[in-house]
Amino acid sequence: MARAAKTNDSGAKGSALRNVSKDELLKYYREMVLIRRFEERAGQLYGMGLIGGFCHLYIGQEAVAVGMEAASIDGDQVITGYRDHGHMLAAGMDPKAVMAELTGRAGGSSKGKGGSMHMFDIETGFFGGHGIVGAQVSLGTGLAFADFYKGNGNVSFTYFGDGAANQGQVYESFNMAQLWKLPVVYVIENNEYAMGTSLARASATTNLSQRGASFGIPGETVDGMDVFAVKEAAERAAEYARSGKGPYILEMKTYRYRGHSMSDPAKYRSKEEVDEVKTTRDPIDHIKTMLEQAGVEEAEIKAIDNEIKAIVLEAVEFAQTSPEPDPSELYTDVYLEA
Repeated sequence: MARAAKTNDSGAKGSALRNVSKDELLKYYREMVLIRRFEERAGQLYGMGLIGGFCHLYIGQEAVAVGMEAASIDGDQVITGYRDHGHMLAAGMDPKAVMAELTGRAGGSSKGKGGSMHMFDIETGFFGGHGIVGAQVSLGTGLAFADFYKGNGNVSFTYFGDGAANQGQVYESFNMAQLWKLPVVYVIENNEYAMGTSLARASATTNLSQRGASFGIPGETVDGMDVFAVKEAAERAAEYARSGKGPYILEMKTYRYRGHSMSDPAKYRSKEEVDEVKTTRDPIDHIKTMLEQAGVEEAEIKAIDNEIKAIVLEAVEFAQTSPEPDPSELYTDVYLEA
């Protein structure tokens, strides 16, 4: 995560004009396809009754998590809300452990006790997975305070959505982060519809990148469907935070293809609107076009697709065969012995 910080609209630049290596293109293609195929399978398992509770899919938003993660360094933290599977995979969590957590099995990342919304993995710096709208913003600010206190040079990447952007604790966190110049990058994933109400109908102001203006926090709007625009903005924001200047806001203009959760039929928008985004702005298609322009053969792309398919199938198999948690697990991870 490095580069000089500035406030602009990085979505105005096209990835095709950037000098990007073939290896970098293949890496981001692979990571985004993994999230897409994983989420598609998770949706199928939910429909089969193998995943209980709530399940919020990240399909369409893959470029945000992958682009942000590309700018991270060891020791940085990620914390988000309940649309979290993509962030886990981008952070490097084992797909088998993530899928097994969805099915409530002992092999899951939280031993089958957290489910879709409450996963955690200290090794990859993933701090959840939180079910209360906006609650993670204060926690992410606390992670940044720990980084500031330790002087370790790390940054807290704190994600929340357009729906959470009107929550009171968000602004309490903004104030504290700017007051103490905490190293936190607030990433607002604006997928336009929150839980089912368009941003224009729910917010008096719709430029979410400027929500920190009254606190003096800089921000910028980014094309969240372009993994390279995301990465470049992440580098600017992280360098700003790491240098001791304080928090930075990135509004990612993105779009979710599915409903808010698996139980949402998404009748508040038209099929034509969704299809248009899929046709004109899909983040994976965008990378695939760049690969073709770079002269990458279809066979190489197909090989990655087949590899990802095998990884996801293995995760599905593990998620169905891993044992359920022992009843004794009800009494573990309740208190921390200190």
